[in-house]
Amino acid sequence: MAVHWGGVVGMVVFYLVILVIGLWASRKTKGGDKAENVMVANRDIGWFVGFFTLVATWIGGGFINGTAEVVFTPGRGVLWAQAPLGYSLSFVVNGLFFAKKMRAAEYVTMIDPFQIKYGPRFGGILFLVALLGEVLWCATVLAALGSTIAVILELDQNLAVIISACIAAVYTFIGGLYSVAYTDIVQLVLMFIGLWLSIPFAMTNEAVAPLSETKFEWLGEWDTDMLGVWLDKWMLLIFGGVPWQAYYQRALAAKTPRLAANLSFAAFFGCIVMSVPAYILGAVGASTDWEMTGLNLNKTDPYETPSMVLPLIIQYLTPPVVAFMGLGAVSAAVMSSTDSSVLSSSSMFVRNIYSNIFRPKASDKELIWVLRVTILVVTGLATLLALTLSSIYTLFVLCSDLVFVLLFPQLICVIHVPKANTYGLIPGLIIGLILRLGGGEKAISLPPFIYYPFYDEEKGQLFPFRTLAMMCSLITTIAVSYGVWLVFKRGYLSKKWDVLNRFHDENHNTEEAKKLNTKYELQENL
Repeated sequence: MAVHWGGVVGMVVFYLVILVIGLWASRKTKGGDKAENVMVANRDIGWFVGFFTLVATWIGGGFINGTAEVVFTPGRGVLWAQAPLGYSLSFVVNGLFFAKKMRAAEYVTMIDPFQIKYGPRFGGILFLVALLGEVLWCATVLAALGSTIAVILELDQNLAVIISACIAAVYTFIGGLYSVAYTDIVQLVLMFIGLWLSIPFAMTNEAVAPLSETKFEWLGEWDTDMLGVWLDKWMLLIFGGVPWQAYYQRALAAKTPRLAANLSFAAFFGCIVMSVPAYILGAVGASTDWEMTGLNLNKTDPYETPSMVLPLIIQYLTPPVVAFMGLGAVSAAVMSSTDSSVLSSSSMFVRNIYSNIFRPKASDKELIWVLRVTILVVTGLATLLALTLSSIYTLFVLCSDLVFVLLFPQLICVIHVPKANTYGLIPGLIIGLILRLGGGEKAISLPPFIYYPFYDEEKGQLFPFRTLAMMCSLITTIAVSYGVWLVFKRGYLSKKWDVLNRFHDENHNTEEAKKLNTKYELQENL
């Protein structure tokens, strides 16, 4: 196998630039001896850095590669490439309903309000769902980078994954959110240039038919039977994209609550713009006669492995120099997602598990070192998954479902339902989990044990059962919470039966809520 050493040199230069910028940005962490400052960058993120880092949070390797893959895949096309618009709209939802209140309350992580309302241990349960999502997302994008480098540079993909993960871990280890945010700027610019530069060369390649003549190949096919599935995916992407720590790490670091919301609205447009090249390149792949390219179809057939279509387009439909720029774009996308997931996972563990549950009196110095060690552990775990598992993406899809079904309704309750309590949380989680797992998941060979309306032996569940599970979880949490609150409030049960100790400190909890509301009212006009 002939290694493309010119590309390797370019990749090394790119990684050195990212590393230098990350180390330089680490010097901006004022008060770097405080764990909270490292996690939320002293709450000093402004418009410029905030916009770039929020957009880069979503625009990762899975986002870019996955969009091109779906558009390229026969029978799916643009019609089923819902992720870019769906995930972008999640920014709008966050900006309208959550970002302001959570930034005004000065939370450090997304899990903080859960632990305040439900207690450290029960709130910590939701950390597990969030952690799984972040780590699997990180592993997915690292695996995407490995396959891309294997195609373009013919370099060992395991080595590429390990090097990429190590670079991201080093500057995240040293600089925290500041390093992540500033490297996001460079990575997003490289993505924009590399992908847009590839488009004219790919579209004018002699092997590519005009897109206007192949629109039936890349627009996708509509199946009325799949309407419920299609709508279910929209709900999953829009609202399941809301409760992610990678987003809140940045929103909670904004200078003011209003800025946190406005950055979210701006990031919506940024994500839409950044997704356009992936759509176009996916359509180019569907319009290509691959036998006219230099691709060995006996070795790599894009129709058998559609996840490889983006690197194949960059490699075989563009000149070598442009191909290396395209590789830089995909590498940048992966790095921006990797460092985000690593830092957000580590921050949640240190803040919400280690500090709040096991070591409440831990010093800032101790928390800083635990954070750094956790960054290395999470990076190692994600890298191991990327190197050993073949079904990472399907596991991530299922975990995204759990974020939508379990975390999103609880986020609504913890921010907008004052009477929500642990008594409602537990049955809400159980109902949501049973209804979601009951629908099965073909991707991981999980058979259904609940057959929803319109079930088809061949097509599977056609009813939007994920949305149903989410709604049932939300309604159960609210109904049980209010029911139990009324029982204790009106004295139908003595508070000695309050086994979860949620109402003994009701006055304290009320005062805490008043403080948070007052703080929000004072800051919302800033």
